[in-house]
Amino acid sequence: MALEALIFDVDGTIAETEELHRPAFNEAFKSLGLTWNWDLPLYKDLLRITGGKERLLHYVKHWRPEDLTAAEREIPRIHELKTRNYVASLRANGIALRPGVARLMQEARDAGVKLAIATTTDPANLTPLLRSVFAPAGEAMFSAIVSGDEVAAKKPAPDVFQLALTRLGLPASSCIAFEDSANGVTSARRAGLAVVATPSAFTPDDDLSLGVSVVSDMGEPGRPHRHVAGWMWPGGVVTLESLRVLLAKVHG
Repeated sequence: MALEALIFDVDGTIAETEELHRPAFNEAFKSLGLTWNWDLPLYKDLLRITGGKERLLHYVKHWRPEDLTAAEREIPRIHELKTRNYVASLRANGIALRPGVARLMQEARDAGVKLAIATTTDPANLTPLLRSVFAPAGEAMFSAIVSGDEVAAKKPAPDVFQLALTRLGLPASSCIAFEDSANGVTSARRAGLAVVATPSAFTPDDDLSLGVSVVSDMGEPGRPHRHVAGWMWPGGVVTLESLRVLLAKVHG
């Protein structure tokens, strides 16, 4: 089966965005007079819940049950304000892509291999990020973009990847997914995709064993990644050619 598309998660996979999201939540809490604060250990735990609104509801139910009735009504407002804070921070400070992401995507584009996004993040967060890190092309680089609000169930359910495959018009056997979390890897595998996992700063302890390969990042020539488990990449760099070999092994 020929390799026809690469499907990427966003937060933590193409860029380490969570340290923009976490302060944006805290700023929203403060501006609304809430005494909530998400420190690093708590936020890492909360990331097990996909989707910002879902994460807020989970937090209130388990850490602030006394606020539940009022908070359920306020969650959309909190999330909207958090998104504004995130976008403002992104525009003011920018963010770097993780090692090897830009190189690999350019290799795919040069070879006519499609790119797609399958994420649980809100489109209001997603579009400014893509326009920032992939300027000037932005979201036009991608043949399909699917966000969590478009599907019935978020990761670890397979819905976002299944919809991405539908929009691409491709079978799972001709695509490879890239994820950073246990929820994401499980979602992609349930959709029938081979997955390359690159744990982020917030998911170093996630169980990524369903991935066909786990590496610290995509690697760059002269700056190889650290191999963690599974398929090993020549020179410590994930390339389009090595992905073709991997796909043939997986589905051969």
